[in-house]
Amino acid sequence: MSTIGRFLQAKEPLFDHALHQLELQSGQKSVDVKLAAEIAETAAAKLKVLGLAHYATGPQIYDALIKQVAIHDAHLAHKIGGTDPSDLAEMIPLIVKAAEAAPLPKDGWFLKVDKAKDMLRAHPPVAVMERLGYHLVSQMLEHEDIYELFLSLRFAEDAAWLNDFDALYVSLQATDFEPRRIKVVPFDRGKWGDIAEHFIAKKRHNITHSKEMGAIAVMPMTEDRMTGVTLKVMPLLFHYFNEIRLYSTFFKLMQTKKNFGEIVAETLIADPAHIRLTEHSHIHWRVIQRYFGKLTGEVHPEEFEPHVQPEDLHWRRAEEVLYEIDPELDFWRGLDFVAVLKDQDTITFNLMDLSLGYSNAVTYADRYLYHFRESLWNEVFARYLGEKVLEEQLLHKLDNAVIKPEKLDMKAGKK
Repeated sequence: MSTIGRFLQAKEPLFDHALHQLELQSGQKSVDVKLAAEIAETAAAKLKVLGLAHYATGPQIYDALIKQVAIHDAHLAHKIGGTDPSDLAEMIPLIVKAAEAAPLPKDGWFLKVDKAKDMLRAHPPVAVMERLGYHLVSQMLEHEDIYELFLSLRFAEDAAWLNDFDALYVSLQATDFEPRRIKVVPFDRGKWGDIAEHFIAKKRHNITHSKEMGAIAVMPMTEDRMTGVTLKVMPLLFHYFNEIRLYSTFFKLMQTKKNFGEIVAETLIADPAHIRLTEHSHIHWRVIQRYFGKLTGEVHPEEFEPHVQPEDLHWRRAEEVLYEIDPELDFWRGLDFVAVLKDQDTITFNLMDLSLGYSNAVTYADRYLYHFRESLWNEVFARYLGEKVLEEQLLHKLDNAVIKPEKLDMKAGKK
């Protein structure tokens, strides 16, 4: 198996077949080999910065990277005005304020507030109403923030209620959406208590989002103190700014489809935003949006017009924004898809995986690799898309129906 395949823990022979087909269609050979060499060179340079020899063991590399995260977390916390980096009551408002002021795109195309209220009137969220002390949904909608209510649904309501509510999305039309800015909603612990306790225990972080409302939730935590909270939460906020915008752009692209509401509903439930490019590979809209988003402004496919414009495609990696806020973090530049192999173990340099590992006191054996693998997978396809012939094939397929993918069967890895 190739180095990239080992990094991804891809199932063979599907992975090799997918790469072979991409090579045939793009006319570009050995992209994975070139990428693996680039990753090895970058990793070797960073090991030198950390004072490690090339023969350093996996645990030694992981320990050094975690220590680097600890240093940078404290530095960033002080940079945004914090005095105690582990004090949640102090740091969360500062993190939210810094994220809202950060230099990255925050506009999108989202469900209208009035339509969101109509949906809750049509199917009142009884568990949310009970938690907040309301008997009438009209009273709740008058006094409560609609973004907060929508973000709370997945935590407060049961599966049966959510399934019935999801059915309302099928009837949505493009006229039910409007342009506005993404909103960050910090949940008050005194008001919401332990509503997100199970989510936080499972995900090991407290950030989630609503694609359709264009809102990011900072859920309440029961702890008063948390190690590494700044580098844990801030990159996730930036990640969800990008995530919300990419689905916003996808919905804008789909708005003329007769089954627009079905596409929205299915995307929110099962995320079928994949385009079948070859027999063995599907490219997610995430890769497509990021590929065109990093091109120069004048490069904009006619297939996207008139609804999707270059500014809709703009995105910025989380760490790029971080080291504009704090140049000390420049160490992490371009490392989101970088890793090394040691005795068949993958040790990633991905900041999001490492910052979550530091904050959650994750051991070497249980280290996170999820964000690294997602970034690497996206990078592989983005590099193939650089070939004009493949780009044109993709745009042609994108203009047709969006189908549910038969995604490559890759092991989930550590999350």
